Amino acid sequence: MTGPLHTTRRGHVLEVRLDRPPANAIDLATSRLMGDLFADFRDDPDLRVAILTGTGEKFFCPGWDLKAAAAGDAVDGDYGRGGFGGLQELPQMNKPVICAINGICCGGGLELALSCDILLAAEHATFALPEIRSGTVADAASIKLPKRIPYHVAMEMLLTGRWVDAAEAARWGLVNRVLPADALMDAAREMADAIAAGPPLVMAAIKEVVREAEDMKFQDALNRVTRSQLPTVERLYRSEDQKEGARAFAEKRDPVWKGR
Repeated sequence: MTGPLHTTRRGHVLEVRLDRPPANAIDLATSRLMGDLFADFRDDPDLRVAILTGTGEKFFCPGWDLKAAAAGDAVDGDYGRGGFGGLQELPQMNKPVICAINGICCGGGLELALSCDILLAAEHATFALPEIRSGTVADAASIKLPKRIPYHVAMEMLLTGRWVDAAEAARWGLVNRVLPADALMDAAREMADAIAAGPPLVMAAIKEVVREAEDMKFQDALNRVTRSQLPTVERLYRSEDQKEGARAFAEKRDPVWKGR
């Protein structure tokens, strides 16, 4: 794909690179493209894992394109079917997404990263929610961040807009791992390949269970799982892959997952 998004298919893995010089900021048109792209990824039975990163070494994404906004892009405009950045409101996104944070990750860019499942960061990456300084609210981050890292740390970031380096981000659990810049994509690809080699129906079930259970009482969520009241769980329990896993274990061989 040309324009602000570059994609590469590698086996069952889709790599998505945001490319909007000079900072990889996202305008309305780019957000809509990202929503369409991730919806296509979600619906493609041959793709199992995605990697999202940015172009260059300075910026992953600073979020909303303020220059585009000044030129007429409405802040409350049409972000597309996936919401801002194409991921955070995309329904039924039951495939894992790895975020390879290659530089500055702030504002809506941090909210986009928080919409991914696994976050890897380059050593020079930095993080912030500077919306407080421009008199607005980081809405998605205000919901998500206090659930991901200690409440008081999240509130400090939200209320002061202070910057956090990669080492501190890892210490609070904001990112999974910090890597040298030249090793970031290799690590993301290695992890994507390992996940893609696993059973895709189980991956889908895990994502749906985690998402649906977030605001439920434990027993209510567990009942929905054990009673196969979630579509992905019901499909898994009726699948060829479920039988294949048991056969492979009994035959002491690696399973061959077909996603059906």
